[in-house]
Amino acid sequence: MAPMGIRLSPLGVAVFFLLGLGVLYHLYSGFLAGRFSLFGLGGEPAGGAAQSEGDGGAVDLREMLAVAVLAAERGGEEVRRVRESNVLHEKSKGKTREGADDKMTSGDVLSNRKMFYLLKTTFPTVQINTEEHVDASDKEVIVWNRKIPEDILKEIAAPKEVPAESVTVWIDPLDATQEYTEDLRKYVTTMVCVAVNGKPVLGVIHKPFSEYTAWAMVDGGSNVKARSSYNEKTPKIIVSRSHAGMVKQIALMTFGNQTSIIPAGGAGYKVLALLDVPDTSQEKADLYIHVTYIKKWDICAGNAILKALGGHMTTLSGKEISYTGSDGIEGGLLASIKMNHQALVRKLPDLEKSGHP
Repeated sequence: MAPMGIRLSPLGVAVFFLLGLGVLYHLYSGFLAGRFSLFGLGGEPAGGAAQSEGDGGAVDLREMLAVAVLAAERGGEEVRRVRESNVLHEKSKGKTREGADDKMTSGDVLSNRKMFYLLKTTFPTVQINTEEHVDASDKEVIVWNRKIPEDILKEIAAPKEVPAESVTVWIDPLDATQEYTEDLRKYVTTMVCVAVNGKPVLGVIHKPFSEYTAWAMVDGGSNVKARSSYNEKTPKIIVSRSHAGMVKQIALMTFGNQTSIIPAGGAGYKVLALLDVPDTSQEKADLYIHVTYIKKWDICAGNAILKALGGHMTTLSGKEISYTGSDGIEGGLLASIKMNHQALVRKLPDLEKSGHP
């Protein structure tokens, strides 16, 4: 008599094997979905760097512009909210090279958090440099709805992809913090700049208290224009409030006593002064000059906008500014539009030297 037991037919074995494969596939596909979901939210799996979301390491500059505008506006909301609460929690991060307090407020910190994490969540593999420290314990997952505003689509009809590794983003979450603490609101801006291989190609400057936003992309489009004319012979020169006396003496010698100096706060505000901006609080100037060390997050967005409109921003000696490497430049800066920029550089041979007594 044959021993009792379970007899397995070849068909049964095959069915059992296929069922096992199905279970393994289900488990493994779920694991992969979780990994891709994490990447899409800007997170980083333990032991590895985040990857671009299914794009082969490329990012679309048109999408970056849309997110940069949104980030500047979200940051601006925090800046405005803190200022209107009148609870700034002001403190000093140390001293500037000129010996002044380098101030920071809750407006800087909260704006930085919103701006940084919106950009980092959307573009996790892109290098982002920001003025304020990013605290990992305060991380927010801020998801972009992937809608590109109509004004951007109108100017930039097609995507513009570049390798993610070539991109550096510069964020200034609150430009003109000193003026912010003094309640001089018109000078305050939030800014985002995108540089590709060190060259500024995309800039956003947002004014939180008038809710005006200027943006431009080099070889793309813009929502802001240059003014119809500028005075190159006796220009109005916009400068930092702390540098007004120094620049005025040199400007009078260079351009004559008909020139004038406009003291102002914030690099973003000063660049907008060169443009046709529909903001009644915005002063107008022909040139922007800075004579000391300045950080790249202060100037990158303005540089990109000027470049997109045919203008120029260089060091005082006429060198182009690279937005890679160190976070500042030593050579001061000269910004102009619709002028012979190199002729202006030659007119100001001693200005850089004068800015470093």
